[in-house]
Amino acid sequence: MITHELCTELSRISRQVGIQIGLLINRQGGVEYVIAGNAAGIDIPKLERRRVHPGRLQGLRLIHTHLTDGELTYEDFTDLARLRLDMVYSIEVGSDGSPGLAYGAHLVPADDTAILWKVLEAVPTFRIELPFDAFILELEGEITRKQTALSPGAHEDRALLMVVCPAINETTKDSITEFQSLAQAAHITVLDTLVQRKVKPDPRYVVGKGKLSDIYIKALAMDANLLVFDHELSPSQARSISEIVDLRVIDRTQLILDIFAQRARTREGKIQVELAQLKYNLSRLVGKNPSLSRLAGGIGTRGPGESKLEIDRRRAKERMERLEKETRQISRKRRLTRIRRGRHHLPVISIIGYTNTGKSTLLNTLTKSSVFTADMPFATLDPSSKRLKFPRDIEVIITDTVGFIRDLPADLKAAFMSTLEELSDAQLLLEVIDLTDPHIDFRMQAVSEILRSLDLQDKPRLKVFNKADRCAPEVALAFALRYDGVAVSAKDRSTLAPLIERMQEIILHG
Repeated sequence: MITHELCTELSRISRQVGIQIGLLINRQGGVEYVIAGNAAGIDIPKLERRRVHPGRLQGLRLIHTHLTDGELTYEDFTDLARLRLDMVYSIEVGSDGSPGLAYGAHLVPADDTAILWKVLEAVPTFRIELPFDAFILELEGEITRKQTALSPGAHEDRALLMVVCPAINETTKDSITEFQSLAQAAHITVLDTLVQRKVKPDPRYVVGKGKLSDIYIKALAMDANLLVFDHELSPSQARSISEIVDLRVIDRTQLILDIFAQRARTREGKIQVELAQLKYNLSRLVGKNPSLSRLAGGIGTRGPGESKLEIDRRRAKERMERLEKETRQISRKRRLTRIRRGRHHLPVISIIGYTNTGKSTLLNTLTKSSVFTADMPFATLDPSSKRLKFPRDIEVIITDTVGFIRDLPADLKAAFMSTLEELSDAQLLLEVIDLTDPHIDFRMQAVSEILRSLDLQDKPRLKVFNKADRCAPEVALAFALRYDGVAVSAKDRSTLAPLIERMQEIILHG
C-alpha cells in the first residue's frame, strides 16, 4: 500500500512546511501527482486519466497527511466515491514530524444498504500490511460484477429528482406529483425524489454546496446517472452544479423539451421543438474541453482565429434563423387556412386544457377519429383538426391543441406561438377538466393564467368536466352547475349530447 519510509518522509516535509501533502500513486507504485495543499486540506486536480467502464476504479490511490486529527474527513470520503479511487489513506503527523496512525477506506460493491465505502481499522504506518495488488484486483472484480448488473442500459436514465420549496403544502405535493409524472413521461426511471425546504434557492448551487455533495453521494450509491431539478437553472447554476456532481444535470424546462422532442411527429412539430431547444441552449453553450482552445500556428491560421465555442454559437444562431423563417412560413400557411375557413363560414372550436385531461379522447369521440391518446403528460403534441356536423346541419372545425402546464417555459411558448394562434380565431374554447384530479382548482387556475398571458381571457369558453363516470354523479353535477359547464365521459359518446347541444347554441347565438 505504502512503505513506512515514504510515510516518514512525507510526514517530515508536511510538518516542516506546515501544509497537507498528498500523493496519487498508480498500481505500479509510481507517483503520478504530488499535491501541495494548505494546513486544512488539499485540492485534487482534474485527473487526465479516466476509467469509465461500470465498476472500474480509477487505478490511483490517495495518500495524504493530516496535521491535526488524522481521521478521514467527509471530503476524503467524497473524493473516494466521486473519483472512484482505489483507496484513500490519511497519515497523522506528530508535532515532531513523525508519522502516527494511518486511517484508510475503500469502496465496497453496491448492495441494498446504499453503503459506498468501508473504513479500515487505524494502524501505525509500519503495520500497514495490506497485500494491495491482490486485494484491489479482487475488490474491483466484485465491484464490476455488481455494478454491471445494476448499471442502466445504453438508453436508460436513472434519476434523482430535486425539489426546492419554501414549505410542504397541498400545492407543493401536487407540483411534486406532476414533476414525477413528467419524468416518467420522458421514460426516466425515478430512483428517489428529494425535497429541500428553502425560502430562497441558493444563487449558485440551488440547494447549497454541502447539500449538493450529499445528493451526489446518494446518486453514486443508487447508481444514478441523471439529476433533474424542478427549478429552471441559470447557465451559471448549471455550470456550478456540474463542477460538484459528475452527472448529467437538467432542469424542468429541459425535461419538458425532451418530452416534446419525443412526441413531435410532424415536420411542423419538430421544427417548433428544435427552435425551442436552440433558444434554451444557446446561452448554455460553454467550452469545457481543452481542445476547444483557439487556433494558432501554420500558414493561414495565425492569429486568434475562431474558437470552437464561437463556431457552435454562430451555427446555432444560423440554424435558429432558418427555423424561425420556416416558423413564419407555417404561420402564413395557417393564416391562409383560417382565411379559407372564413370564406366558407366554418366556425372553429378549439379544445384546450391542462395536459393529460382527455382532450384528444374527446376529439376522437366527437369526430370518430383516431388521434393517439395515452395516460401521460403531452401524449399528443401535434395539433389535429377535424370536422363535426351538428344536428341542425351546421358544420364546424374542431382543433386539438397542445396541453397546458404550470410555468410553461417561455421559449416553448414562443416556439409554439404559430400553433397557439389557432386559439385567437376560435369562436369557442372547450376547456377540458379532469374531475378525478385532486387539485382541480389549481389546474383551472393555471389554465386561466396561461390564457391571460396569451391575451385570450375574454374568448368564449365552455368548461367540460371529463371523467364523470369515475366520480360520484352529485360531484360532477355540482362542478357543472358551479361553473356553468357540462359533465361528460369523453370515452362514452352517449354522454356527449348535452355538450353538443351547448356548443351548437353558442355557435348559433354566441
